[in-house]
Amino acid sequence: MRNHDWTIDQNWQAYTPEQHQVWKTLYERQTKLLPGRACDEFVAGMRELPIAADRIPNFEELSEVLMRHTGWQVVAVPGLVPDEVFFEHLANRRFPSGQFIRGAHQLDYLQEPDVFHDVFGHVPLLMHPVIADYIQAYGAGGMRAKELGVLDLLARVYWYTVEFGLVEQRDGLRLYGAGIVSSYTESIFALDDSSPNRVRFDLERVMRTRYRIDDFQETYFVIRNLEELLSLAHTDFAPLYDRVQGQSELEPGMILPQDSVLSRGTSHYHHPTLRKNNGRLV
Repeated sequence: MRNHDWTIDQNWQAYTPEQHQVWKTLYERQTKLLPGRACDEFVAGMRELPIAADRIPNFEELSEVLMRHTGWQVVAVPGLVPDEVFFEHLANRRFPSGQFIRGAHQLDYLQEPDVFHDVFGHVPLLMHPVIADYIQAYGAGGMRAKELGVLDLLARVYWYTVEFGLVEQRDGLRLYGAGIVSSYTESIFALDDSSPNRVRFDLERVMRTRYRIDDFQETYFVIRNLEELLSLAHTDFAPLYDRVQGQSELEPGMILPQDSVLSRGTSHYHHPTLRKNNGRLV
């Protein structure tokens, strides 16, 4: 039964052996792949949480540990929830997670985020105080953006950070976005493939940039460290919205002259008919 805030009972005891096996398959595949790819903070969070291969995590157990560290908890929802519900939860340090898990035939792509994406992908970084504060601030900012009619602009910030962000470490670029760390194929594509652009994060630039919801990203935005996100949590977005609304939107794979480009992609994955000519795509 759904509550007024869209939460439901996780009903953990109802998961079948087959569903736990899907979790195990996904978990083992990702944990073998992510060393040297996921950022240090993600690895640390995973190590400290009651998340293991043998069973789908229990949200009450997760919340008990999260509450002690950063004041967050995980609440079960039946799937995607309305924007205002999502923001209200985040603003109050409640992370809404899908309670269901994908089928064994859907290991590599799922339209709606399930318990593996939400828990494996998002929850470990909620153990980090900077991400914990950033996500809460995003929830509060989301409610304001909805009132102002500019939610699409703020959604791009979430997409290119929390879901599909890259971060620099001393030993190279690493993954921190949940949409990447929970995806076997995109974990490889985002760091190893020559197709996507990797561009230094710039807030207004990101707010202008569209994104792909059903395929790999054409551009990944890179922050210098997770602490860089903390400045966003204290940013007054109102004047930014005014400036960005007066500018043209950018396609996902565009590179601007003023961009700080860490690596310019070939775009061969998304635009296979393009060819290189004197260093430029034509």
